[in-house]
Amino acid sequence: MKRRKFSREFKLEAVRLVKERGVSVAQAARDLDLHENVLRTWVRELCADPQHAFPGHGQMKPEQLEIDRLRKEVAKLKAERDILKKAAAYFAKDAI
Repeated sequence: MKRRKFSREFKLEAVRLVKERGVSVAQAARDLDLHENVLRTWVRELCADPQHAFPGHGQMKPEQLEIDRLRKEVAKLKAERDILKKAAAYFAKDAI
């Protein structure tokens, strides 16, 4: 079975149904053919960060972009460090 994907607009409408119209999460989930936990997660995400909730495919929150950038930088610095360690060991061996 293929995993279903929902658009940002669909998620926002589903959350509005619960928050603004007062429909229970259980009823809204049944009406939209969703699992209750999925809808509860969407409500929680939207309440926690309304501007960056449901970023979409290939888009990340600014914090996640920064984390990815820092991970790449750490990997690059580790590689440079390892190269310098090998070079130092090579030249130290020749000095003896």
